[in-house]
Amino acid sequence: MAIQPLAITACTATNALGRGLSASLAALRRGESGLRPCDFEDAALATWIGRVAGLEDEPLRDEFAAFDCRNNRLARLGLEQDGFAAAVAAARARYGADRIGVFVGTSTSGIGATEQAYRQRDPITGALPASFDYRHTHNVFSVADFTRRWLELAGVAWAISTACSSSAKAFASAWRQMKAGFCDAAVVGGVDSLCLTTLYGFNALGLASPQPCRPWDRERDGLSVGEAAGFALLEWAEPEDGRVRLLGYGESSDAYHMTAAHPEGAGAALAMRQALERADIAPGQVDYINLHGTATPSNDAAEDRAVLRVFGAATPCSSTKGWTGHTLGAAGITEAVFVSLCLEHGLIPGTLNTRQRDPELGVGVVLENRERPLRLALSNSFGFGGTNCSLLLGRGGA
Repeated sequence: MAIQPLAITACTATNALGRGLSASLAALRRGESGLRPCDFEDAALATWIGRVAGLEDEPLRDEFAAFDCRNNRLARLGLEQDGFAAAVAAARARYGADRIGVFVGTSTSGIGATEQAYRQRDPITGALPASFDYRHTHNVFSVADFTRRWLELAGVAWAISTACSSSAKAFASAWRQMKAGFCDAAVVGGVDSLCLTTLYGFNALGLASPQPCRPWDRERDGLSVGEAAGFALLEWAEPEDGRVRLLGYGESSDAYHMTAAHPEGAGAALAMRQALERADIAPGQVDYINLHGTATPSNDAAEDRAVLRVFGAATPCSSTKGWTGHTLGAAGITEAVFVSLCLEHGLIPGTLNTRQRDPELGVGVVLENRERPLRLALSNSFGFGGTNCSLLLGRGGA
C-alpha cells in the first residue's frame, strides 16, 4: 500500500548556477555549467569547484551575528530566494510556529570557521581566538538552529549528517515525524559550503578531478566539489492539487567500507526498491532518474550496476553534477529541487561535460537535454560508507 504523499508547496535552490530557481532552470536549459577553476581562499589545488559568489561580503549581523560563518551565510541566502520565507510564514500562520518541523542536512556544517580560528590561534599558547563560537558555527546543529530561528519556527528541529545523502534523508525524516504527529508541516533542506577540509580531503583521496567532472564518461577521473543551499516546504498533499509530491523514499546502509560504495551497488539498489515499493510504483513507470553520478570511477560503476538491477537500461538517466559540482550534504535537496523543476517543465537534463559514455556502463545515460512530459522521477543520493537514500517524486495525481 502506498504511503500518504507529501506536497512540495514551496522550494528554492542556490548554488554555483546562481540564486534562486530561475537561475538554476535557465542554466539547465542552456547547458551552462557553474564550475570554475578553484579560487577558494588560498587552496593551491588544480581542480574545479562550484562556488556561490558573494558570500564573503554578506556577513550575518545583529541578532544572528553569533551564527556568522560561510555555511550559515549560505543558508540565509538560500532562505531569501523564491519567496520561500514568505511561504513558510504563511504556513506558520496556518499551523502555528510549534507545528512546523525543521530538518536540515549538512556534512561539514561551519567547519570553515574552525579552520579560520586555528589559523588565528595564539602562537605561544595555541589558544583559539575569543571570538570563535563553535556552538553557533561548526556544530552540526548550527545550520538547523539558524534556519528555525530565521524562519521563526519552534517545532522539532533536526540536523542530519550522513555525508552526501544528508539532505535526501531529511525528506524521509520529515515524513516520519509528520506521520507520527509531531508536526503538521516541515521545512526540509540542506546546506554545505566550501572549506579547505573538504577540498584537501577529496584531493588526498585522489577523488578531486583536475577538470570539470564528467559523470559516466569513459575518461572520468573524479568529482568537482561544490556548495549549495536548498529548501522545500512539505505539507500533506491534497487530491489532484497538481503539485510535485514526495511519493516514496528508500534508505539503506551498505556498511561495506568507510568511504567506498558497495561495488555491486547492493545498498543503492535496496534504497531504490524501497522508494518504489513505498509508492506502489513499478520500475517501468519511472520516466527519469537523477543519478548520484559523482564522476568517480568506482561510484559511477557501482551506481550503474544498481540501476541496471532495478530498472534495466531503458529508463533515461543523467547526473546534474556537471552544473553544480558535488554539493555533498546539500546534494540531496539540490537534486530533488532540480527533479521538481524537471517534472514541472518537462525537462530531462543531459549529463554535462560527458563526451563519450563509458562502454563498460550500461544504464540509459542521456548526454543532451530532452524536452518531454514527465510524471514520475527518482533522485539518488549516496554517501560515504554506503548511507543511501532515493526519493521518488511525481506530479499531482501521479
